[in-house]
Amino acid sequence: QVQLVESGGGLVQAGGSLRLSCTASVSIFSFNAMGWYRQAPGKQRALVAVITSGGLTNYADSVKGRFAISRDNAKNTVYLQMNSLKPEDTAVYYCNAAGVRYSKDFNSWGQGTQVTVAS
Repeated sequence: QVQLVESGGGLVQAGGSLRLSCTASVSIFSFNAMGWYRQAPGKQRALVAVITSGGLTNYADSVKGRFAISRDNAKNTVYLQMNSLKPEDTAVYYCNAAGVRYSKDFNSWGQGTQVTVAS
């Protein structure tokens, strides 16, 4: 079973920055993709950013140019650098990993980390 642990959330003023980290319990080298999702109160969980094993990235339109996703296979960690934060970025941020291990598909989620952006 793949376990994911997020860290780096907190309270920040609008215009500030935060970096989220997600560390997996196993090597992420062969993961098909890792991503960050967020869920604001009363809203559905939505994709923020994703990075493939080949390093391709994709972002939600609302964060393009402000957020950057990266991965460090040696540390089994994926990062989300968030700049120019806005109050509407306030949400619980979840890490996700998907792939195949021991010939079985998996799709794992972290426990979430709260990001609050004050205006």
